[in-house]
Amino acid sequence: MSEPNLPNWVVLKFGGTSVRTIERWRSIADTLRARLEEGAQPVVVCSALAGGSDLLEDLLSSAEAGAEIQPTLDTLARTHHELAEAMELDAADVIGDYLDELNRLATGALMLEEASPRIRARVMSMGELMSTRLGAAWLTKHGIPTAWQDARELLCANTDPHTMANAPARHYLSATCSFDNDPELSRRFEQVDGKVVLTQGFIAADQEGDTVLLGRGGSDTSAAYFAAKLQATRLEIWTDVPGMFSANPRSIPQARLLRRLRYQEAEELALMGGKVLHPRCIAPVAQAQIPLHIKCTSAPDMIGTVITSGVPHGTPRVKAVSLRKGIHLFDVKPNRTLQNVGFLESCAACFARWNLSIDMVAASETSMTFSVDPGVSHIDESVIMGVVNDLHAVAPAKYLGKAAALSVVGTRIPAVLHELGQIFEFFEDHDVYMVSQAADAMNFTVLIGEDAADELVGTLHDRLLADADDDPVFGPPWREIFPASAAAQ
Repeated sequence: MSEPNLPNWVVLKFGGTSVRTIERWRSIADTLRARLEEGAQPVVVCSALAGGSDLLEDLLSSAEAGAEIQPTLDTLARTHHELAEAMELDAADVIGDYLDELNRLATGALMLEEASPRIRARVMSMGELMSTRLGAAWLTKHGIPTAWQDARELLCANTDPHTMANAPARHYLSATCSFDNDPELSRRFEQVDGKVVLTQGFIAADQEGDTVLLGRGGSDTSAAYFAAKLQATRLEIWTDVPGMFSANPRSIPQARLLRRLRYQEAEELALMGGKVLHPRCIAPVAQAQIPLHIKCTSAPDMIGTVITSGVPHGTPRVKAVSLRKGIHLFDVKPNRTLQNVGFLESCAACFARWNLSIDMVAASETSMTFSVDPGVSHIDESVIMGVVNDLHAVAPAKYLGKAAALSVVGTRIPAVLHELGQIFEFFEDHDVYMVSQAADAMNFTVLIGEDAADELVGTLHDRLLADADDDPVFGPPWREIFPASAAAQ
């Protein structure tokens, strides 16, 4: 007996700038019509409107400080009302309940001058809930019957009772979900009343039904979860750039488009500072072997970056220079007169107690330096002091401040280390805190002072990628793709 035809799911994620205006929604509608004509069954995952999450963060900050919250509430309401008006929708009817709930939550936080992680998650979820309600109503109105689905009914967060009790911020604000094949989810989507399923990125629910977040930038991860659960044909990440580049193109207009990458390379670039993808979105599609396409909402016909497992490893090659700022540094001084068996484990436990993931570590007999990336772990002044106090119980420790991680990323980096030798002249007049060459042979990273970082990344990019024209991996530079944007820089 032949197998029944399996649904041809295609998951499309649209970021904040892609859902902010009526023009972008018209582009989304055109894309969905094209996918439907191809015989695909689209599942759309949307972020909050561009700037919306920042406004919600400001709202919470004002409430906790006992400051005025009404101006921010008014701005949030006006932003969504303006989009609804452009869509010719009744905002009060479509999102009025969410705006009322947001007002109640913010007022409660203001009265207490406190927003617990549980309340923070509920407030931050409002951006995605409102943008998707508006989007679903507009698409249906314009001939694309769309079934709105609440992501909190679709994604269940992994729950650890210890984390929930002792680290509620991590539980509610940095949740993870399983992404195994989920036939029940596929059946649910097949039965909805609509040609397109539309849901939210960034949010899920725990086993108690409470709203949780997947961390800032988590909409990419949500989309990857859905793609893996549905065994989708492909995942499309629609954003304001057409792919991953050899550097941040907004600061380095000569940065080149990377046409094809392996999953591991894309993940490494995302981890090392690439802003196009959230690092956690790679593992689900890699496990399920689902191609990931990065597409540009303002240039929908452009072929962007395609990420698969089928890209040849090729010759040793530097493919990108990336930069992460705001890296927190901690220094510990071991006592060399004592047996130090288990010393590193004791230090690591101090970070674990504060739910911090160590990014890099440099160790010697006299000093151990640890770095923490705030993009991965929630960290503030109280956490910093807590870690330092705990480390003091192990050995003398101090917080060194912030640094920038400058990374050279590519294929078989050890084989081109002799070419990297020339770059060390650039560090002569700058502080270097740590050097790391990863065992996976995909990056070489230097931690330096933040004041020198921007100048150095441009210099290294020009030096190391001068021959990019000879490699088919590289597409055109940013300044050729978007000349007006490059000219304004």
